Amino acid sequence: MSDGRVHLTSEGRIATIRFDRPEARNAMTWTMYRELEEACARVGSDAAIRAVVLRGTGGEAFVAGTDIKQFATFTGAEDGIAYEASIERVLGALDRLSAPTVAVVEGYAVGGGLLIAAACDLRIATPDARFGAPIARTVGNCLSMPSLARLVAAFGIGRVQRMLLLAELLDASEALSASFISAVVAPAELDARVAAICASLASHAPVTLAATKEGLRRLIQAGLPGDADLLRRVYGSRDFSEGVAAFVARRRPEWQGR
Repeated sequence: MSDGRVHLTSEGRIATIRFDRPEARNAMTWTMYRELEEACARVGSDAAIRAVVLRGTGGEAFVAGTDIKQFATFTGAEDGIAYEASIERVLGALDRLSAPTVAVVEGYAVGGGLLIAAACDLRIATPDARFGAPIARTVGNCLSMPSLARLVAAFGIGRVQRMLLLAELLDASEALSASFISAVVAPAELDARVAAICASLASHAPVTLAATKEGLRRLIQAGLPGDADLLRRVYGSRDFSEGVAAFVARRRPEWQGR
């Protein structure tokens, strides 16, 4: 499979960031994360942009996580800590954009895809959308403290526990009831709804929107405890190595708890 691409286009005051790796349900590669960060930098430097749309290619997924095969190169806990730091750098770049961001979720938004959607300001989805991070069942890694904070702020701790401990995927109706998404939209009506949301955002006071976004970001991220000990424990474990090996081999992992 290809490394995929992240494309940035703009039309008037609206920018669109598109994840383009449909053959892998837009699973993120290191190249795609780098291009997402670069796209955020370009959007952030353009004062004319009033709204940013993020969506996946192909209709089957927004983003189906990070490509797990890349973890096969990890040799220990420090690689995991460096990975989580790099992911937070990208999510932080998205989080800090002055222009409001709108995630358009068709199909799966799981793992890294869920985190990207959670770092956006608004989210709409099609009825087939699914949300979760089933890492306890699949790979055996864990989330950073900033990522947990975003998810708890967006879903509430009970639903986050179900997604992470029970490895459940939530459907669009439950994501709507949790207010994680603001609307469930039929595919045929999706583009029109996105355009209407962006037109509304573009008509509002940009300084007010930017200050509101930053204030909410500070509330969610304020006073977070450290997580290096947790990341080191998980990414340095035999279970994580087993999870990656099992995923690549397409077999069930055999967890040992160490």
